[in-house]
Amino acid sequence: MAMAKPYIQQCKGNNGLDKYVLKEARGSSVEVYLYGAHVTSWKNDRGEELLFLSRKSLFEPPNRIRGGIPICFPQVGGLENYENHGFVRKLFWAIDQSPPPLEESNSYRTFVDLVLKPPEGFYKYWPQTYEFRLRVALTPGGDLILVSRIRNINRNGKPFTFTFAFYAYFSVSDICEVRVEGLETYYYLDNLKNKERCTDQGDSLTFESEIDRSYVGTPNKIAIIDHEKRRTYVLWKEGMPDAVVWNPWDKKAKAIADFGDDEYKRMLCVAPAVIEEPLKLKPGEEWTGSLVISCVPSSYCSGELDPKKILHG
Repeated sequence: MAMAKPYIQQCKGNNGLDKYVLKEARGSSVEVYLYGAHVTSWKNDRGEELLFLSRKSLFEPPNRIRGGIPICFPQVGGLENYENHGFVRKLFWAIDQSPPPLEESNSYRTFVDLVLKPPEGFYKYWPQTYEFRLRVALTPGGDLILVSRIRNINRNGKPFTFTFAFYAYFSVSDICEVRVEGLETYYYLDNLKNKERCTDQGDSLTFESEIDRSYVGTPNKIAIIDHEKRRTYVLWKEGMPDAVVWNPWDKKAKAIADFGDDEYKRMLCVAPAVIEEPLKLKPGEEWTGSLVISCVPSSYCSGELDPKKILHG
């Protein structure tokens, strides 16, 4: 039987919202909504969902979508007079008909390009002029690639600063059976303790209670190891030196309207980000940040994570 060809399909999603489905020949797939340029699904070649999406998630603009991979811009967290985690996840994006070329695009052929320009009325929230381009790609091996490009097109000669995150919600078997490697020994801002600076002492990060941390100056590779499902998510990031780790645990989960009371057990947010030192773009300047996520079978012991073995073994 001939193997199916990769394809890209535009269709209607929840509540009639437009979305694009990317599918590779071996069966892996990605779904991205034009609302928020929001990736809501990433499945491997066995059809297993790799991202977490709350069963209570609202697909009703201007509400946010809870789960998947929302984009935080122009800030991560909440600032006075600004929407918490930014406003681009609540705007409708368009297909980018003529995106500038990307050098790394020779590693895949299944992708969609989205673009966002500030709509009328949004200058009151953030009085800057910008172009925000996002490429969502799927490799033949099933890796998910996100490439963000933000350009300052202010005509008044003024620069602007921003923070950013790909706020990825991963599906896990049991949060108590998960560990994260790559962040140990790096200091973090504890958002549960008024951004107190702390440092991990263990050889990996495990979870027993609510966590909300912003790790600073992290390595380009982070691994999420799910013991029960015997698989590892490997995150390769460029242009984003920081990383947020979040799980609301039981009490906070019950207080979140669009989040199930027990769903904290099956999700973990690890978000490549720019937080500690906001980026500053002069007019005409562009910033690029990229994320490649692989999901591979694994049963490694703490401290024995070999990226070459994981990616090619």
